[in-house]
Amino acid sequence: MELSLAHVAYGMMTLLLITVMLLRKGVVLPALAGTFLVAWVYRERLAGGIQSLFLANLEAARELFSIFLIITFMVALLRAMEELGADRKMIAPVQTVMVNGNVAFWLLAGVTYVLSLFFWPTPAVPLICALLVPAAIRAGLPAMGCAVVVALAGQGMALSSDFVMQVAPTLSAKAAGVDPGDVADKALILSLITGGIALGWSYIRLRPDMGKAGVHTGRIHQQRSLSDNASPRSEREKWGSRVAWLVPLALLVVMLYMLVKGNEGIDGAALIGGTGALLLLAVTAAGSGWEALDRISDHLVEGFLFAFRAMGPVIPIAGFFFLGSKEYAGTILSTEHSPALLFDLVQSGQELIPHFPLLTAMGILIIGMLTGLDGSGFSGLPLTGGLADALAASSGVDPAVLAAIGQMGCIWAGGGTLIAWSSLVAVAGLTRVSVGELVRQNFLPVVAGLIVSTLVALILW
Repeated sequence: MELSLAHVAYGMMTLLLITVMLLRKGVVLPALAGTFLVAWVYRERLAGGIQSLFLANLEAARELFSIFLIITFMVALLRAMEELGADRKMIAPVQTVMVNGNVAFWLLAGVTYVLSLFFWPTPAVPLICALLVPAAIRAGLPAMGCAVVVALAGQGMALSSDFVMQVAPTLSAKAAGVDPGDVADKALILSLITGGIALGWSYIRLRPDMGKAGVHTGRIHQQRSLSDNASPRSEREKWGSRVAWLVPLALLVVMLYMLVKGNEGIDGAALIGGTGALLLLAVTAAGSGWEALDRISDHLVEGFLFAFRAMGPVIPIAGFFFLGSKEYAGTILSTEHSPALLFDLVQSGQELIPHFPLLTAMGILIIGMLTGLDGSGFSGLPLTGGLADALAASSGVDPAVLAAIGQMGCIWAGGGTLIAWSSLVAVAGLTRVSVGELVRQNFLPVVAGLIVSTLVALILW
């Protein structure tokens, strides 16, 4: 097919964004500049380019704002639980069960996975490292082992599927033009395969070192626990105990309902967001009484601030890749004819692209891992989703499958398991280990897990 100047501009700016990612620099500036340039070239008017720059960000914000709301409600809920001490009480029973390093490894993995699914790893990791890591170290799991488990189960396995909050599947699906629920279901299976292999490999490697850990951190925690137990049990603490059971049970019921119903007419994101909002109401009222009328606003503001810090930069990046999608380009460019810039570029070069499904899937996985080098894990999702849509026809692979594979590469690499300048820094700092050594410990297990899960995806779907 004949490519226009707008196609050339879009292709060049896409390569520039990938290059900037590889250099570990922020891509918001080139994404904004690229959107303006491509729109200006396409519309052949400076004013048109300026208008489209705004419309691209508006369209991205409109499509992704549901994500911001879900993050807001869940983070606000966690803040409300902290005021009651319910967050600590929720995982306290696990401490007494950690009788040895083997049990500590798998319990720490399980609790980290569940909490990270519902609250995201970033808010959950400080809680886990403050309460469960000291107990795991006392039980004989080395500090490095604790860091590996928290990173693989939280930043890796839980975040890469993001099955409950569905931020990542929505970003991938919007760019790929498929149902977010379909991507979420496939990503859940792939994340469990990748995580199972990575955790299993790490467990076998760590077993000889179990029982050699120090107890200094554990003693600190024990003193704090005794101090907590010696304090008077107030009415607020009673409510904290009740909330510690209510919240996980309610969220577990919702998750089981979503698993049973699948994609049968339910909006999983809206369901978990609405549940989070109701729980926020109940927990804030229980903890603050009449003061809840003011406190709930504070919790929501904290939630919104966290959401925009975490996801704000994704909007201009998504806007640029939405411009390359036929589904959104017409609205952004204010034209009845909606061009498919990215799809056209891929189609024009399809003779150079191997049509073998394995090479296509591995290619998207590698691209996802490369875009994860920026350390966020989410900025590359619009790109891998767009490529999934563009390459699906020539490769014969379901675009939802390719989008899920790309999502695995983006988040396992950049979300906090393989990149030292990502949120992995927080895990290393809270567990007091070297972040460079933590990356080395994670590398082979994670890469092996990603390769196997990609092969399984092609076999299953």
